[in-house]
Amino acid sequence: MTAALRAAIDRARGAGQPNTTVYSPLRALGRRQLPAIDLLAQSLSTIAPVTGMMYIALWMATHHPGGGGVATIATTTSVVVVLAFCISQFTKRLAAAGSLYSFVCQGLGARAALATGAALLTGYLGIFLSGLAEGAETVLRIAALLRLPHTGGLPARTATCAVLALVVAVISLRGARYAARAILVTETCSLVLISGLMIVTPAGSPGGAAPVSPTSLGPLPVLAMLTVLSMAGFESAAFFGPEAKRPLSTVTRAVLVSPVVVGVLFVFAACAALTGHGTVVVDAYYGGTRSGGPPWMVPALDVGMACSWLACTLGCAQAGSRLLYSMGVEHVVPGLLSRVHARLRTPYAAVAVFMATGLVGAGVYGPAGRHDVGMFNSVVETALVVAYTLVAYASLRFLRRIGEHTVPTLVAGGVVSALGAGLLAVIAAEGALHGEWAAPVALVLLASSGALWHAVLRRVRPASLTQIGAFDSVETADILPGAGVLVLDAQGRRRIVAGPAGDCREERAG
Repeated sequence: MTAALRAAIDRARGAGQPNTTVYSPLRALGRRQLPAIDLLAQSLSTIAPVTGMMYIALWMATHHPGGGGVATIATTTSVVVVLAFCISQFTKRLAAAGSLYSFVCQGLGARAALATGAALLTGYLGIFLSGLAEGAETVLRIAALLRLPHTGGLPARTATCAVLALVVAVISLRGARYAARAILVTETCSLVLISGLMIVTPAGSPGGAAPVSPTSLGPLPVLAMLTVLSMAGFESAAFFGPEAKRPLSTVTRAVLVSPVVVGVLFVFAACAALTGHGTVVVDAYYGGTRSGGPPWMVPALDVGMACSWLACTLGCAQAGSRLLYSMGVEHVVPGLLSRVHARLRTPYAAVAVFMATGLVGAGVYGPAGRHDVGMFNSVVETALVVAYTLVAYASLRFLRRIGEHTVPTLVAGGVVSALGAGLLAVIAAEGALHGEWAAPVALVLLASSGALWHAVLRRVRPASLTQIGAFDSVETADILPGAGVLVLDAQGRRRIVAGPAGDCREERAG
């Protein structure tokens, strides 16, 4: 034992308890409980790679883009990985329950953060309600295959959505770790099943049973947008920074690894479609027993897809509720949403609000949105691209402010910011040119939401504007006794000072 270590231990033994205790603003969630595997499960489940594989295989089989399609998927994946690198510049320095919303505040300020929050809520709610509606439809197909009574119509769909939402809510309220394990098991089973079917089924030609929405863009740009939409949620592990055991390392690894894993799966699905194996699976899923495939394949696919939809909705509910909770802590939204269950450490109020909103949305999406999936997807895609573009640009400003820029971070932030802005311009121009106004209107609303939200808060709750961007920070219990005392200075910043509590109060007052 060195003399310095012995002296530190002696100081710790002789140190008394501080008179005041400083807590993290996000401690109610339960700090340092989730291991790395649970964070990776969260990101992968929100992405729902199985559903993305199915849609990509469908597009490849329908439009026959050949090797160019595979290259488009690989290139888009590479851009998402670069985006993940930009996000990792925040996750390796900050642990926040607001994810991109909190990160953007550190680089671009409150207005941009509020716009990012609006975009994330739009994106996650859109994915959740579509996943809930699609999951209900898949469950009803399974019930029909089992010849159960009353398996069709709006009442059956509504009831099934409500049951699935209740299951998701119960798992979400049970606890973050419990939900992560449920997500991991469900998505793994689904992934193994669908991937196995794409490998073992014989090659075939497309049967034409799969529907594809018309679009004004060419097949490759649409395939790129589909890949981005299918990868949405890869960053959702960042919502659990305060709850991770080693947040600055494990969250960063989950954010960086998940798009690589999913990109490999998407390329595999595209190649399977090119060789005909994926075509058989797609026709069996969309055409059912009419596709002429093996009779056992249809129920197997429905079970696998139902598991994936369930995992996706659970991942979105987990992430979306943490975003609402973070906003509630900052009083950007009603403080009711910051309430946390005392024993389970889950934001039950935020979960309830997110689930109720998503359930109502799923009820509307079921009979209406499914007939115009292209318009619905364009709104969700626009919201996600807005959030990702803002966080990429925020990484440039953030690293410049703290003086830690490197050549890779400059290149990554600049490339993703430029690509995101260009993609938004193309989406708006194409929509206006062809009279498809959903995406341009969504872009205008999201772009102006930050300023409008900021103006409302400045008028009705101005103190909340100084609290935006809250992240997990050191507590009194994290400081080794005798190493100093944690205090808050006049600006609310944490500082470790030497001396007894009385000296600390003098320094804070000064």
